[in-house]
Amino acid sequence: MLPTITRRSFRPFYMPNIFDDDFFPVLSNRASSMPAVNIREDEKNYALDLAIPGIDKKDLKIDMNEDVLTISSEMKNESEESKDGYKRKEFSYSTFCRNFYIPENVNREKIEANYKDGILSVTLPKQEEEKNKITRKIEIS
Repeated sequence: MLPTITRRSFRPFYMPNIFDDDFFPVLSNRASSMPAVNIREDEKNYALDLAIPGIDKKDLKIDMNEDVLTISSEMKNESEESKDGYKRKEFSYSTFCRNFYIPENVNREKIEANYKDGILSVTLPKQEEEKNKITRKIEIS
């Protein structure tokens, strides 16, 4: 029997995004808007590590919809100063959104996330495979 290769199993975690290209160089300012990510795999887990320094944990959001894991953040800062007849008001806004296809063998109920020292770590445990699979050689008559 030939193995079945599906798109999800062939390229796990890959989610194309038009803004990853430099087709829109003004909009694709990767250095400031897209956090770097490392993806690791071992026997029991997949792991995503995103470098997101300077962001408060309360500003991070992780959602799962079907087979897509979305990690995003939205920060708004405003300051106002009134002094000696003048008024100064400043504001800033930053946001990012990363999407990842989740492989079929991930146990979606046990996904965990931890944020420490500017690194968001997401652990995606693999489902245990059936250990009682019967294998045998069939003789041809």
